Amino acid sequence: MSYRTIQLHANKKHQKQITEVLNDPVIIDQWLLFENNDRVYHELLVRASDTQKMMDKIQTFMGAEVPANTIGIEMDSKLDVRVIVGDVMAVWPRNEQEEKKRTSNFTGLSREELYEDVSRSTEMTSTYFLLVILSTIVAAIGMISNDTAVVVGAMVIAPLLGPNLALALSTALGDIDLMLKSVYTNLAGLGIVIALGYLVGHVLPTDFSSDALMRRTNVNYESIILAISAGAAGVLSLATGVSSVLVGVMVAVALLPPATAVGIMLGAGQYTLAGGAAILLSVNIVCINLSAKVVFLIKGIRPRTWYEQKQAKKTMWFYLALWTLTLGGLAILIHYAQDMDAFKEN
Repeated sequence: MSYRTIQLHANKKHQKQITEVLNDPVIIDQWLLFENNDRVYHELLVRASDTQKMMDKIQTFMGAEVPANTIGIEMDSKLDVRVIVGDVMAVWPRNEQEEKKRTSNFTGLSREELYEDVSRSTEMTSTYFLLVILSTIVAAIGMISNDTAVVVGAMVIAPLLGPNLALALSTALGDIDLMLKSVYTNLAGLGIVIALGYLVGHVLPTDFSSDALMRRTNVNYESIILAISAGAAGVLSLATGVSSVLVGVMVAVALLPPATAVGIMLGAGQYTLAGGAAILLSVNIVCINLSAKVVFLIKGIRPRTWYEQKQAKKTMWFYLALWTLTLGGLAILIHYAQDMDAFKEN
């Protein structure tokens, strides 16, 4: 059983609303941390599965005092309400009866926790660009020298998965700002990878017998099944807080090696092979986003208010349809490419 602490910092003029929040039966324990003339500081202990319920209740009763863009802003002493969610490593003594209670079907991270976790990956910082550059160099050398272990290392350190998960979450929440940031970060990262790959393919001799390189230029229907399954597993691990699984997902549906292969083949003048790598890259991107949206839909990740949910639902279904149609188009391209290969062999 996992737990969360929720610190509620509020102005005393909201005492009636604070009392209503503190009387919620899902609260396992609570403490008055600090009190002065104007403000009161409470800490609540809840099950992780009840975190979203408590956050929704706090925002419902006290949200009018908090700006709509509170998530992610710097601390502002003028805010009448501030809520801080913290993870709990262990609780003692254990209460077996308390742990058996399930007051919510929701499991995993709350909407706010998930937002903070994912939104950081959309920041175009110097660290992000440096990681993209270094991982591209590692991947390019690994593929040219046919060293699979080096390519896997590049997959693990590549930061391109995060912006795609942020894009999926932004459509689930109807957050246009996060959506645009994730798109820009995606395009910037992929642009750098392909440009560096082009430089490598243009300057260095390319070994077309390298299995590590040529595998990134071939795509089949199994690639679609793998990308959807691994993408869904990765998003599920993210939504439930078991982020260690994400390392495996980075390897299974890595975006960096096929993007690097696109650049290398373009630089070497092998446009047909570059097209194959581009299809594989597109399949991975589409499948990650499609599976992520389905998982977020199943997990019930959505905005709090009815109006926001209505708007987000429209966005979610639009992008589900868009990614599904795109995947269908890619499947047709794969079928066409396989037919062309069979024709050449005959």
